[in-house]
Amino acid sequence: MKARTNTKTHAHRMQFGATVLADGTDFALWAPSAEIVVLEHHPLGGELSSHPMPRDGRGWHRLSVPGAGHGDSYRYRLPDGTRVPDPASRFNPGDVHGSSVVMNPQRFGWTDGAWRGRPWEEAVVYELHVGTFTEEGSFRAARERLAELAELGITAIELMPLADFPGRRNWGYDGVLPFAPDASYGTPDELKALIDAAHSLGLMVLIDVVYNHFGPEGNYLHAYCPEFFNSGRQTPWGAAINFDGPDSRTVRDFFIHNALYWVEEFRFDGLRLDAVHAIHDETRLHIVREIREALDAGPARGRYVHLVLENEDNRASMLMRDSRGMPLIGTAQWNDDLHHAVHVLAAGERDGYYADYADDPVRRFACALAEGFIYQGQPSVFRQGQRRGEPSVRLPAQAFVSFLQTHDQVGNRAFGERIHALGDPVLVRAALACLLLSPHVPMLFMGDEFAASSPFLYFCDFGPDLAAAVSEGRRAEFGGFAAFADEAVRARIPDPNAEETFLASKLRWRERGARPHFSRLSEVQLLLDLRHRLIVPRLGGTKGAGIYRCENDMLQVQWDLAPVKAGGTSVRLHMQAHFGAQPVEAVVTPPGEVIYSDGVIDREGALCLARGAVHVTLEALHDG
Repeated sequence: MKARTNTKTHAHRMQFGATVLADGTDFALWAPSAEIVVLEHHPLGGELSSHPMPRDGRGWHRLSVPGAGHGDSYRYRLPDGTRVPDPASRFNPGDVHGSSVVMNPQRFGWTDGAWRGRPWEEAVVYELHVGTFTEEGSFRAARERLAELAELGITAIELMPLADFPGRRNWGYDGVLPFAPDASYGTPDELKALIDAAHSLGLMVLIDVVYNHFGPEGNYLHAYCPEFFNSGRQTPWGAAINFDGPDSRTVRDFFIHNALYWVEEFRFDGLRLDAVHAIHDETRLHIVREIREALDAGPARGRYVHLVLENEDNRASMLMRDSRGMPLIGTAQWNDDLHHAVHVLAAGERDGYYADYADDPVRRFACALAEGFIYQGQPSVFRQGQRRGEPSVRLPAQAFVSFLQTHDQVGNRAFGERIHALGDPVLVRAALACLLLSPHVPMLFMGDEFAASSPFLYFCDFGPDLAAAVSEGRRAEFGGFAAFADEAVRARIPDPNAEETFLASKLRWRERGARPHFSRLSEVQLLLDLRHRLIVPRLGGTKGAGIYRCENDMLQVQWDLAPVKAGGTSVRLHMQAHFGAQPVEAVVTPPGEVIYSDGVIDREGALCLARGAVHVTLEALHDG
């Protein structure tokens, strides 16, 4: 794409990969264990040529090729004849085993020059998988749906991982080329056009990145750069990535540059870091903190850049704020605790990790709404008594991204059912209202907003040998559950490698206009309108946890919010919700203006709450 008038270009300069210059292209590969590496360069419209690359004392193989430029193909030939793509490839249209393509980021002209992002308290996140979000499954098709999300009240979209993965379909967590958006979705410029369009609608765009492992197919680093891994630490995906051993400085730089690359060159507004608990790093400056510092020293100086964590260990210390209320490391964390409590109370499941929330799910939900984490150092039944978490009461509610479902909890089910297909619809509806009107940053998984009927299944497209092992392994994984003890039942679990499994997971957008889907859509829009008008303006500068009570399956939570303007009146947000089987009578009416009330009867100052009732008020707090 040629640069457009009144546009600006953005590029991230790094020592890895192919860098286009005025008179050619520089190629750089870190391969300390390879004495000789040969660059095979195939220019557009030209013939393939081979060039031995000079090696320096630190294991870098570098070569400048005059005349090489945008669109040229290239790959590296190892001493044993193996041909590999560039691990820092910006584009790999021939998939993970094919050649890389030189990309010149200066060719794309951005129109979002005035964009400075949005403060985190304004975030309403929408997680989506590009391949199943639309029928076409492309960046271009996703771009056409953005206006509908913005109109609904979404302010941030979070793209599941885009790093080039093997085959034509994948969740994205099996990526092996972390700088290359997967070609099955389109070109890098089409991804940039999606982000540029999102910014024009006031939408932030986050990308999910995986820095804890590489996928099982197409990762050639082991062949020529074993220094990238720590063989002394094994993970479910093999040797751990070397973040703290010998030669780890270059490995750390690889991922720091990846973070900067997405934010600087693609203008993403932030990153969601997958499974931080699975990153092995015992250095003084944890890699996540070093990424935060690199972002703060670079792109975050001129705009908002957010860092969202997934961390099963509930490490509140990674979410702490400074004296100005700014995050020291993570902006927020996905709050699985809240999801698990809601799932138990709405769907009744108590297997696996849900056992930790089964004793009193309504109280657990109330705790999550008020304090963020439920597990703040208590022993976990699921973890055989191991203590989990750190105290979170000092954190603002915006440090938690909370949700009723994500790709994880839906897709890791055998049949990919969503919570509105599993749970009591009255209780799911009540929990959704509590979520969207809480001070937490709410997140919807694509299709939540209209109660999509399509499942979200686990799918992939591995080579034959690995595909068979994955299919068999998935069915065996469920063999430990009573519901799947019968082999015939396990045989019904969709094959992850089958194309129909992927196709079944695509959203059916026509549902949005039909009952009961339109009713859910209208309700979500109403709740988000209330949130943006009455709650979001009071979230900036809020500190600390809320207070909760729970009795007879009715929760009561209150949070102190900030004034809309400096020197103005502070407010207290009161929430009551009833999840019990029978109505509760004579409930004391909370003070303040009623902003939402559903399933509630006011009887001369005392409330009667039906099953699934939610009542929310805003109380002005006057000095003295």
